[in-house]
Amino acid sequence: MNLRLFIAVEPPESVRRKLAAMQAVLGRPDPREEAAGQQPGARPSPANEVKWVAPEAIHLTLQFLGAVPEENVERITAELAAAATASRPLILQVKGAGGFPNARRPRVLWAGLAGDVEPLTTLVQDLGRRLAPLGYPPEERPFSAHFTLARARDPRGAPGFGGGLAQLAAEKGVVWRAVEVCLFRSHLSPTGARYEVVARAPLGAPSEGS
Repeated sequence: MNLRLFIAVEPPESVRRKLAAMQAVLGRPDPREEAAGQQPGARPSPANEVKWVAPEAIHLTLQFLGAVPEENVERITAELAAAATASRPLILQVKGAGGFPNARRPRVLWAGLAGDVEPLTTLVQDLGRRLAPLGYPPEERPFSAHFTLARARDPRGAPGFGGGLAQLAAEKGVVWRAVEVCLFRSHLSPTGARYEVVARAPLGAPSEGS
């Protein structure tokens, strides 16, 4: 049996509220209206041209593993624990926003991160080195720490978000302390993905006497 897995940092509720507020600035409709679809005769909106990620489903993804045979999960969990122990708790801040590949016609709308981004990047690189021999190499693209807020429905991107992104760039950030990384399983369904924590790995070596 194969499991669809990825490694990520799970943000606290304060960060999820901030991300939801950022989506609102960019024009995300009320979830009930979004589920009902655009009303006949309504004026087109940039917000309808993207698929919004539910705040409770947003994670700081470190490495996507894809389909993993169930018998490999134990070894992956062990390497995840080793990489986490070699790191330390991280002070991170949700700060700024932008779009990939650009803010003019983004295919992805994202919230940026500040703080201990360099140690976070080192952790991601260590994970890649440890998991590559198991058949799960890291992405070729350099790691870019961000939260995905929405994805364009059109592969050419979705225009009209420049003003909202500029407003978010000037807003005050939210700081939190990341103390663990998680191995997640993704359950796909027609109604969207559901995420299950398979394993948790504390960041940093245990203190003496703990």
